[in-house]
Amino acid sequence: MARSHVFHLLPLFLLVLVMTFSVAESYGHAKLRPKDCGGRCSYRCSATSHRKPCMFFCLKCCSKCLCVPPGTYGNKQTCPCYNNWKTKEGGPKCP
Repeated sequence: MARSHVFHLLPLFLLVLVMTFSVAESYGHAKLRPKDCGGRCSYRCSATSHRKPCMFFCLKCCSKCLCVPPGTYGNKQTCPCYNNWKTKEGGPKCP
């Protein structure tokens, strides 16, 4: 009896797993191609009043790390390279 429940839940588990990977890829957790950086950085910097410097540093970080965190603020833990790149003073280099 317990085995039949496992076989019924297996397709659901696989569906959730596939959806998780596709969502992670669409939000920048996966490696980007350099040509994808413009669109991702444009969205990342869309909520700031300092758009020009934000775009400059975001594009620089994206070209090095091939990753841009999802959203317009925070979520840097999803891109370790982007998150850990610091200025000489120790502040965050990437927006």
